[in-house]
Amino acid sequence: MRRLEAEIVIVGSGLAGLSAALALAPRKVVLITKTEALEGGSSLHAQGGIAAAIGAGDRTAAHAADTLAAGDGLCDPVAVARLTDAGPQAIATLRELGVVFDTDAEGRLLLGREGAHSCARVAHADGDRTGRAVVLALAARVRATPSITVMADTVVTELIVTEGRLAGLAVHSGEAGPAVIQTGKLLLATGGLGGLWTHTTNPAEATGDGLALAARAGATLVDLEFMQFHPTALLVEGREPLPLLTEALRGAGARLLCADKATPLLHGKHPQGDLAPRDVVARAIQREIAANGRVWLDLRPAFAAKGAAAFPQAIESCREAGFDAELEPVPVTPAAHYHMGGILVDTDGRSTLPGLYACGEVSGTGVHGANRLASNSLLEACVAGRRTALVMARDHAALPALPAEVAPFVGVDPAAVAPVRKALRETMMRDVGMLRTDAGLRRALETIDGLAGALASAPARDGHAAIRAASELRNLITVGRLVALLALSRTESRGAHARTDHPAADARWLHRQTVCLDAAGAHLDTIALAKGRLAAE
Repeated sequence: MRRLEAEIVIVGSGLAGLSAALALAPRKVVLITKTEALEGGSSLHAQGGIAAAIGAGDRTAAHAADTLAAGDGLCDPVAVARLTDAGPQAIATLRELGVVFDTDAEGRLLLGREGAHSCARVAHADGDRTGRAVVLALAARVRATPSITVMADTVVTELIVTEGRLAGLAVHSGEAGPAVIQTGKLLLATGGLGGLWTHTTNPAEATGDGLALAARAGATLVDLEFMQFHPTALLVEGREPLPLLTEALRGAGARLLCADKATPLLHGKHPQGDLAPRDVVARAIQREIAANGRVWLDLRPAFAAKGAAAFPQAIESCREAGFDAELEPVPVTPAAHYHMGGILVDTDGRSTLPGLYACGEVSGTGVHGANRLASNSLLEACVAGRRTALVMARDHAALPALPAEVAPFVGVDPAAVAPVRKALRETMMRDVGMLRTDAGLRRALETIDGLAGALASAPARDGHAAIRAASELRNLITVGRLVALLALSRTESRGAHARTDHPAADARWLHRQTVCLDAAGAHLDTIALAKGRLAAE
């Protein structure tokens, strides 16, 4: 097996990983992505934009207040303040890196309003293709940066720990096969775990890899029970992932309608109506679908207010699915979208395992609490990616010793993986979805244990496709079980976590829930929320 060395390794090529790699230049960095192209992950598909207090009359304190309100009591206020204070500079930095944001005739940024924001503060690039515009610009910069070595089509199969600290990682490349990379500094920017559910807006590569790798290495994870379901994915039978219809549409006037296509869905149900927090809107849609079969989104008011050209991705997605959104409402459904939990990190991205860092969706900073405020995710990816990278550059870490032998990862026939993965996703959607119960969560845990056994007994197979299939399924099983376990433990309803057998929020649960793995199993604990506000840096 090949043995390589690297001072700093970054895993993930979404906005967080790209931002970190660029911030470290000209320091040498190895950037690993399992996608065949550098551009990958959920960032590429993000439509909503980037929230920042840059409009006339807006303040970072107001942005922070909206974030805390959406987080339903579980945000870390220090982390929130650090993020919102950094928002204006993040927009400026992205513009310097080549991102072209939408502006008016005088060159002023066009700002949209989204759910749970008190004012218009969301910047877009290329309308509702913001994620794509940002990732393409940063990926071009990465390709032009000689200090960054990109390893594409490469799966990380294990983190290697010696003497209680990170020592390296085992990888498998589609072109070069297996290798071990010795490093004392590893940044996980691997995104989320939307692939755990049958209805998701996330790309196929969102399989919880970073979470599972960190958990098996002994790092502490936090807030795993909080999975945000985006209210308005376009309902297209057989499509995977489901096309997202950005919340900016409702910010511009689009309206949710009941099954009769006439009655406003949110009328009288929340003071903010269609712009209520995402958990509120998603559950209202779910209840109407359960009762009457359909919910519709009428995009025409948004087109009338801003012009259809402002939402090219929405128009394209509807047309590809056979809907003409300019003539009639389209069917929508909630879909797994963003994970508020992640690897527990400090304010600078350090995990509990020395040498391991995390940023972006895979990290658990406490910014998002129980329910993420719209368009804070790309902001966090940009801010935390750069901040964590600079901390890694300053932190001292000698190159640790690797074990003499590292066992190769064994692949599994992809044909044997497919039905197990399908059964897992159906289980998560039914029992660990938007509405949860004690009985359902226990049933899910039992089913997941059985699926783990099925994976263990599946026929072995060589080759990169088999390695990736087995690695992703193992990761999905690992994180699926942990999500269900923490959801079972939290006996209340808060933010994106809803228990029909415990329908109210409970003040005794005003703390964050952690989990770590060792040879004896999973160990749950709680941590208190930080207090106070940190001034802008």
